[in-house]
Amino acid sequence: MTELLPLWMVAALMIFLFSGYPVALVLIGVTVVFTAIGIAEGMMTPAMMQNFSLRVYGIMADNIVFPAVPPLIFMGVALARSGQVADLLGIVSRALRRLPGHLPVTVLLIGVIIAPSAGLVGAAVSILALTALPAMLQRGYDPTVATASVAAAGTLGVILPPALMLFFLADLIGIPILGAFTGILWPAAALLALYAAYFIWRGQPATAATEVPFTRMGLGRTLIAVVGPISVIGSVLASIAAGWATPSQSGAFGALAAFLLMAVTRTLTWPRLREVLVETAHVTAMVFLIIIAANAFSFVFRALDGDELVFGFLAAFGFGDWGKLLFILSLIFVLGFFIDWLEIVLITLPIFMPVIEKMDFAVHVGEPLFVKMWIATTIAIVLQTSFLTPPFGFALFFLRGAAPPGVRMADIYRGVIPIVALQLVVLALVLSFPWLATALPRAVLD
Repeated sequence: MTELLPLWMVAALMIFLFSGYPVALVLIGVTVVFTAIGIAEGMMTPAMMQNFSLRVYGIMADNIVFPAVPPLIFMGVALARSGQVADLLGIVSRALRRLPGHLPVTVLLIGVIIAPSAGLVGAAVSILALTALPAMLQRGYDPTVATASVAAAGTLGVILPPALMLFFLADLIGIPILGAFTGILWPAAALLALYAAYFIWRGQPATAATEVPFTRMGLGRTLIAVVGPISVIGSVLASIAAGWATPSQSGAFGALAAFLLMAVTRTLTWPRLREVLVETAHVTAMVFLIIIAANAFSFVFRALDGDELVFGFLAAFGFGDWGKLLFILSLIFVLGFFIDWLEIVLITLPIFMPVIEKMDFAVHVGEPLFVKMWIATTIAIVLQTSFLTPPFGFALFFLRGAAPPGVRMADIYRGVIPIVALQLVVLALVLSFPWLATALPRAVLD
């Protein structure tokens, strides 16, 4: 039975994730219990655990992505607290007012700009729900349409550059960050086009004639509202794309740009800055606690020969490379119902990377590096789809929590079903035509 300890370890993790306890504490608790069992059964020694502190130090000291986390989180929080989302929503809505369904399309565009900086799915969806959802309901949009646009925009933005998810995927899968940034662009553009076409097809609300106009702004405020957030996001992308900065330096560029934007918009007061710093510290602490806990889990899992168990499991079912890939994507999809992307990639990728490394898609994709970029892109799309899928979609519960009282969970479920269908179409296209995820990285990296 001792050879099945890694299986029981994963099963215990899955069970306790449903308990509602913080994911980091669940990871630590399961790891401690199975470490004790492993030592008692002679599969591990106390001396092995002494190496873990050195392992964590090495991961933190040598990693080029982790130092970028605090400034990127500061950038997202500062943008959200500076009032730019509401201003930008009003400006873009007026510009598109002649387009059928212009307000949901506006929310999509705002999400593309703002959500990447929010970093986590809950933050992105909540920001857009609090800002845009009441405006759409007030203007007569059906709750299914209004909630669908917020869910689509919030989750699409989280997989777009310079999203924190792409930094972690690039680091864990072993691809250049620029490759992760460019690999997602064509699929994301396809999703954005399909979303926009759907909302245009749904058309204007029945009460469009009674719409209440957004507050008009002067030219200076309008320019700041449009140029400000784009400049903040652009400072991160440009510094990486041009090779001017490492990921941590590009994150610092973004944080500085967000700080200056707060100063320009006169929201840089001491209470507001303190609020931003405290929230940044809380989110950063949560992220790094999960990183350490997930590394402890994977360390003990491998010490208990979990890698061999995974290989044996996949071999027993006779999965080929396609079967293995679809199994991994399916598992990630299911996990996306319950926990955010950070926990998922930090738990699953260290376990499955030895399997991914041995997959041979040379005929279908090309060189191994571009195979990894293709897989990273599909993982990002699968995560985004799982966050939206009823009844457990992770983003849907954040949306319900931030929605006005009149919005029912049934409205949210009905609204996102067409969005999920469009997601699956794009995922199938990327799996069938890998050039959608590799053409831009090939051009940029060459």
